[in-house]
Amino acid sequence: QVQLVESGGGLVQAGGSLRLSCAASGRIFSPNTMGWHRQAPGKQRELVATITSGGSTNYADSVKGRFTISRDNAKNTVYLQMNSLKPEDTANYYCAIKRVGAYAYDYWGRGAQVTVSS
Repeated sequence: QVQLVESGGGLVQAGGSLRLSCAASGRIFSPNTMGWHRQAPGKQRELVATITSGGSTNYADSVKGRFTISRDNAKNTVYLQMNSLKPEDTANYYCAIKRVGAYAYDYWGRGAQVTVSS
């Protein structure tokens, strides 16, 4: 089992910044891919950004140039730096982990709420 705990969510004005953290613990497999997803009320969950154990990253078009995903393998922690936030970024943000090459994520955190006011 792997446990994922997100932190750093909150309320911010449009144009502001937030940094989310996700700490992993338990039987963490390696190599792995960690991802941030988000789900807004009434909308489907969407992938925001991913990062592999080796540091390769991918981003959704909607956040490119504004969000940066990073990780500290020694601390088993992944981060999401969110800049130039927009009201449409308001959502519950979830951290997840999967084996490299796998389609589905194996474990999920409970989420961190991000609210961007206009």
